[in-house]
Amino acid sequence: MLKIGLTGGIGSGKSTVANLFKAKGISLIDADQIAKDVVKKGQPTLQKIAIKFGPTILKSNGELDRDAMRRIVFQDPEALDWLNNCLHPIIRQEINNQVALATSDYVILDIPLLFENKLQHLVDRILVVDVPVETQLQRVINRDNNNEELVMAIIDKQVSRDFRLEHADDIVDNSGSQDQLMAQVDKLHQEYKDLARHV
Repeated sequence: MLKIGLTGGIGSGKSTVANLFKAKGISLIDADQIAKDVVKKGQPTLQKIAIKFGPTILKSNGELDRDAMRRIVFQDPEALDWLNNCLHPIIRQEINNQVALATSDYVILDIPLLFENKLQHLVDRILVVDVPVETQLQRVINRDNNNEELVMAIIDKQVSRDFRLEHADDIVDNSGSQDQLMAQVDKLHQEYKDLARHV
């Protein structure tokens, strides 16, 4: 099964591109959703995290308090390493399970932090959705109602635009019109179908 890793900076329009492939009947595996599912209330992973970081990372209803967790790992690199080492093997396993169940010609693995979490080995090709940093900034400010400083801090935590472009097998430029975007996805869809025949 040909595995395409879809990534891009915050606000680049990864979800839009992912949904265009999905509309063509391509199986879409959402790494963010898997990451949320493995720490749902009642999951053994969440119990493990609560034992490590204490009950303050749980909401009163027993669910993970993402903001509290974010505050801890944002300030403590060791805590972030521990969390990643705990979550990544479980997430990888679930991605592999979903790939095995996929029935389309190829699969799209939507992995926003593909490079940051060094998950390139999970995919056969890397598709980067690209827009200029100014566009990212404006889109996220408008979408999430965040201030410029916070959005820039998130952008700076991710790998640089240059790094992504340098390591991409394929690039979708999402700074134009919806029609231009769809034309690029159509072209890639055909290419991936051809490649999938030889996998």
